[in-house]
Amino acid sequence: MNNIRTNFSIKDLENLTGIKAHTIRIWEKRYNLLSPNRSETNIRNYSITSFQKLLNISYLNNNGLKISKIASLKEDEIPIKVREIASRAKVEDHAINALKMAMINFDQVLFYNTYNNLIENKTFSDIFYTVFLPLLNEIGLLWQTNTITPAHEHFLSIHIKQKILLNIEKLQSLEPKPLSKSFVLFLPENEIHDIGLLFINYQLRSKGYHTIFLGESVPMESLTDLLDFFEEVTFISYFTVYPEVENIPNYINKFSDLLLNKENTNLFLLGNKLADIDIFNLPKKVKTFTSIENLVKDL
Repeated sequence: MNNIRTNFSIKDLENLTGIKAHTIRIWEKRYNLLSPNRSETNIRNYSITSFQKLLNISYLNNNGLKISKIASLKEDEIPIKVREIASRAKVEDHAINALKMAMINFDQVLFYNTYNNLIENKTFSDIFYTVFLPLLNEIGLLWQTNTITPAHEHFLSIHIKQKILLNIEKLQSLEPKPLSKSFVLFLPENEIHDIGLLFINYQLRSKGYHTIFLGESVPMESLTDLLDFFEEVTFISYFTVYPEVENIPNYINKFSDLLLNKENTNLFLLGNKLADIDIFNLPKKVKTFTSIENLVKDL
């Protein structure tokens, strides 16, 4: 229990729930929805119970309940109302809130219970697109604002990775399409954010393609060996942190000269870093995608 975070500032709550600090203060004053502790200098400090309650209030409010109606509910009626709405409405938001709680408390049981509830009615791809991906995008912002620590981010990432790997494992026995066409998935040197790449590998495998997943921080020169084994190779990579923006054009041009000089070779690229480069001046065998969904649709 020593790892569980129990105190939050009003800015933390704003970042975690999406509710503006000004709105939280109004709800406290007008409806007495939260009762923060205060420091000697009158700074608000919120408990884990307040955080969980605010997540529930946010969920109910986003699903059409007026704040005055929520305020009229008894304390134990709020989570009951959340479960009631989640059972018949959009469950993704409720699942995202539950996974946030699991992350904040390093609660593996809550993570798996939430996932297991989702998988009863959704495909794994649906869960990734509608729950995991929005959550990961939000977690990145929370980490940048110091609302959570790298340990929280790693906790969540490793559990999502485990689910992707588990689903890839189920596909390993499927006979791939002709081995002459292969997708080689890798991250450039120093790049370690591989969740998106892992999920692309899952999507390719589920469609019957032959894939070779090399993972994080792969030296470009080591990829040349792949060209001797397969007639048609499409390399796929993700630029999240590396290469640095100013080095991306040079990296792509070097990659093109070294690995795309054979007839049936291509490079597919994704990642936030691509937003800062001129995609219209890329080598002709290099193609960029704004999302995993767009790449999968293009196959």
